[in-house]
Amino acid sequence: MTTLRAATPADVPLILGFIHDLAEYEKLRDQVICDQAMLHTSLFGERAQAEVVIAEHGSHAAGFALFFHNFSTFRGRRGLYLEDLFVRPEYRGAGVGKQLLAHLAHLAIERGCARFEWAVLDWNAPAIGFYQSLGARVLDDWRVCRLDGDALTRLAELA
Repeated sequence: MTTLRAATPADVPLILGFIHDLAEYEKLRDQVICDQAMLHTSLFGERAQAEVVIAEHGSHAAGFALFFHNFSTFRGRRGLYLEDLFVRPEYRGAGVGKQLLAHLAHLAIERGCARFEWAVLDWNAPAIGFYQSLGARVLDDWRVCRLDGDALTRLAELA
């Protein structure tokens, strides 16, 4: 039986472990610079920026979802953005991911969100198929743009 619960400050090490596991799966482990202090501040500080739901299968942590609100100017309402979803390999196929996504969809509706969105790596065919089986549309006409590191600094210096 899988249960879902909101993360607490005591879960920060667990959440960071999930983040490392996800980065390993996505072959991006070298890009993780987040530490427990940063995560604690971002999730539970005075100006919390994101939320986490933990999935537990029996007494074992099976997965997590980290999300936050964004805003749609076209819809004039906020949305719910899923930054990370990870289910440990031994719990995949047991409905944990579907339960996490359904929970977030429910939260989005409950909070009056116009939409629920996330990104997926183009090589991750199992995830894409899973999301499509739930009714998600993979948008081919949008690309993620990102500024970080030196490029972010250079642009900011123009202000």
